Amino acid sequence: MRAGLSPDLIARVLGGVPKYTIAELEEKFPLRTLPDGAMVTRFAPSPTGYMHLGGLYQVLIDKKLAQQSGGVFYLRIEDTDTKREVDGATHIILESLRSFGLESDEGPIANNKYSRGYYGPYFQSERKDIYASVAAELLTRGAAYPCFLTSAEMDEIREKQKAAGLPTGIYGEWAIWRDASAADVIARLDAGEIPVIRLYSTGNPEQKIYCKDAVRGSIAFPENNEDAVLIKSDNGLPTYHFAHLVDDHFMRTTHVVRGEEWLSSFPLHIQMFNMMGWIPPVYIHTSTLDTIDDETGKQRKLSKRKDPMANAANFISDGWPVEAVLEYLFNIVASGYEEAKAKGQVKNIWEYDLKIKKIPMSGALFDMKKLEWWAREFIAGMPVDELVDRIYAWSEYYDEFWGTISGQKDYLRAILSIERDNPKRIRKDFVTWKQTLEEVAYFWDDLFVGTHTCAQGREYAPLQEFLATFNVNDDKDTWWKKITDIAARLGISNGDAAMALRVVITGRTNTPDLYSIMQVMGDARVRERIGKVTNG
Repeated sequence: MRAGLSPDLIARVLGGVPKYTIAELEEKFPLRTLPDGAMVTRFAPSPTGYMHLGGLYQVLIDKKLAQQSGGVFYLRIEDTDTKREVDGATHIILESLRSFGLESDEGPIANNKYSRGYYGPYFQSERKDIYASVAAELLTRGAAYPCFLTSAEMDEIREKQKAAGLPTGIYGEWAIWRDASAADVIARLDAGEIPVIRLYSTGNPEQKIYCKDAVRGSIAFPENNEDAVLIKSDNGLPTYHFAHLVDDHFMRTTHVVRGEEWLSSFPLHIQMFNMMGWIPPVYIHTSTLDTIDDETGKQRKLSKRKDPMANAANFISDGWPVEAVLEYLFNIVASGYEEAKAKGQVKNIWEYDLKIKKIPMSGALFDMKKLEWWAREFIAGMPVDELVDRIYAWSEYYDEFWGTISGQKDYLRAILSIERDNPKRIRKDFVTWKQTLEEVAYFWDDLFVGTHTCAQGREYAPLQEFLATFNVNDDKDTWWKKITDIAARLGISNGDAAMALRVVITGRTNTPDLYSIMQVMGDARVRERIGKVTNG
């Protein structure tokens, strides 16, 4: 390893004297005082767009592990890639976590970058002094070096490597600034050039490094020999690799949950922790969330471009119960949860311990039909008052029906109470708040799509006779006897007589209990709907 740079030269390379020493950072961010076995997890998204469902999947694991161990779950915004940052994306992240009840214990809580917690800043763009201080330590040791390679020079190196059948990258003989003299560095600085800071890698790809994943076990990789960029030249901010090293150490992360696409970076990260003499966190590389491709019929990763369900916000705007979405995702992570809940051993996901060893390693299939089952079960078990409150609150912000149902909460409660008092026949026809309103839209006159002819050519006679004897105060037995009497007199089946009423009153052939529907609608509305058909 090369000799380190002098303090004066390090200050020039970094654009200033480092603010901290490593010892001062260790004191500033001490080990957390937590119970034995407590896990400190983090979600560290880049603010580059919407919240992907795969991100929500990871957050659920992060929060669950921290919650069940008495630890801490924090949010860190990785906003160092300014070219890809999208305005408002941080707000989307925060709003997504809030909407799904997955708020962090520490981290940003508002778009003005106000945060809670003692291990911040929680925006990487505000941690520049910390990164520079660690980079200074590496430059002092000779474990990192300033590199002045231009884009054109790196393109030329890459082409030569490809022509020779070699791995591309800056390593070995291609890393021409690895052992440059102080005089060469000073000359470039004097010329106004700004270097990147690269790792001085001592890895040998012909040797193996063993990296332990908490689910997959020990994985052998070739040692990393690439001199990865640590600090970028355009803004002095770190790359993901370096920021991950510094932040996870000084924020005292114990467990890193991330997608399996980061497995290829695993040896570099372990190498960097070892180089600093720091204990790496426990890594958990999760499988991708997959779907079945409509065109090929094959399983593939959820796509931002192809799959609407990849955007977590769509589940909110479409009115899915967030608890059902989380239950379904959690059951993918912890396959025994469904059985435990069915047996009454737990009430929700927060009462069921997640076993790290049982987190799936292969692509987990996201099945909308199975999610619908979880939603039906969840809504079926809700008290009607809570169901009404949830639908009412959602509709005010997201649904075109709000203008109709606004101010009619009691009417909505009566509608949704139909067939919810019989434990032997629990209604399971509601999936989302939106679909629930669509299912009961016929109760409102301005949403009712009726018919001016009897269904399937049935005659008006059953309707006319029923209207002549209708009394909204009849009990159910009396109401039904009137229908059977009409059917007998007209020589038709009881079912045909009831169906004629059902279609005219609701516009549908399949509904909950017709007597209950008519009771909720009331005398005037029932008479008006029948009268519109029988009177032409």
